[in-house]
Amino acid sequence: MSDAIPTSPEEVLATLDLSGNRKWVYPTTSQGRFWKARMAIGWTLIAIFVALPWIEINHRPAVFLDVASREFVFFGLVLHPTDMVLLTLFLLTVVLLVFFVTALFGRIWCGWSCPQTVYLDFVYRPVERLLEGKATKRRRLDEGPWDFNKIWRKSAKYSIFLVISLFLAHTFVAYFAGWQNLLEWMGQSPLDAPGYFAMMAITTGLILFDFGYFREQMCSLACPYARLQSVLMDEDSLITSYDPSRGEPRGTYRDRKQSDGVLELDGEQVEFGDCIDCGACVRTCPMGIDIRDGLQMECIGCSACVDACDEIMESIDKPRGLIRYTSQNAIEGEETKVARPRVLLYGILLLVALTALTGMIVTRGDLEVDISRASGTTYSTTTDGEITNRLSMRLRNRTAEPAQFRFEPVDLDGVRVRIVGDEVPVLQPGELEHFDVWVVTPPDEMPPGGTVGQFHLKLDDDVVETKDVRLLGPRS
Repeated sequence: MSDAIPTSPEEVLATLDLSGNRKWVYPTTSQGRFWKARMAIGWTLIAIFVALPWIEINHRPAVFLDVASREFVFFGLVLHPTDMVLLTLFLLTVVLLVFFVTALFGRIWCGWSCPQTVYLDFVYRPVERLLEGKATKRRRLDEGPWDFNKIWRKSAKYSIFLVISLFLAHTFVAYFAGWQNLLEWMGQSPLDAPGYFAMMAITTGLILFDFGYFREQMCSLACPYARLQSVLMDEDSLITSYDPSRGEPRGTYRDRKQSDGVLELDGEQVEFGDCIDCGACVRTCPMGIDIRDGLQMECIGCSACVDACDEIMESIDKPRGLIRYTSQNAIEGEETKVARPRVLLYGILLLVALTALTGMIVTRGDLEVDISRASGTTYSTTTDGEITNRLSMRLRNRTAEPAQFRFEPVDLDGVRVRIVGDEVPVLQPGELEHFDVWVVTPPDEMPPGGTVGQFHLKLDDDVVETKDVRLLGPRS
């Protein structure tokens, strides 16, 4: 058995002893069908993470989080703090998606898509195995003295870890600064952009600490999602589970040979189960748990134990699936239900949020506009008897190109509009501007008490929105 297995009921975590000291995990690699699928998905996600800051959509990076300018770009969609409703709806949709997927598939995200698992299993641990050998050699190396062999291997490993961490940190910072700016700053003194250099250095240190030292502790101690899973999952959620009805009573080859395949249990003779107690599922677990003890908080659903057990079953001419993706009800012989209250509730809420989010994005115009009366004013009358209304206007150009803005009356004879400062202002992409606007109405065109006028808002002569504006006037 692995040293990471709890030895008493009081031990809550497989990687901590009763004193709170860490017990290191040295997982073996089980390169079965699930491992190959996970590797393909993992490297695809890594490629997407690296590529997104380089890919341009409408002259902007595909994903760009410009915190300094308070501008956030997602695949051509540019959001600002004034889009708070849209941002909130987006975050709500993400949360509901997590709830829905977890209720159906358990912690499939943790084992298949989480950056913690992807980078640790397919980037950092392969380097470690290359330099320090298999699990048993790594354990002996860590427990052995600091001789030349250990020093050069550890030095080489952490040097490569540092280079990888630097690359990942630069890629992460590129989401906030852009690669063009980042490449330019890399050739300059850190004093020219101290904030981003500090961000890069801190991020590099955190990545190196996490993947070089903290590792599985992130999932079992720090990640809040591990705590939420017990609330989001139920007996029908997909989990990685050992089938005790098929595997028990377990026994090694020696046990089976000595007893001719029959075990004396409670005064009765029973045949051994399929589990040969080889410990392969424990040795391969990146969290250090024994899946045969039942569902545990530390399990991330990575399927490493499934691959390991399937390989053993095939070698002894037994069917695969002693450890498999299933549900608690299925293991206990109960019917597994897909359409159940929590799944339906999460699904309906997710559909509503997604529909609302899609509707807001589709109907979102090229111009963000807010028109109100200038504070403290009603109307005024010129010496010629014309009635003037002063409006306060806030505009943002949501397109990717500079555009001229016009505010023109619709079917209002003799009504003139004057934008203070610039009659035809040019709005840059993403630019937010405030304008004072005077609307001048001939006295014979103003009904008693005022009227509601309709105005076109144009960008480069294209009508992007039509607004109704209340114009005040004398009552007689």
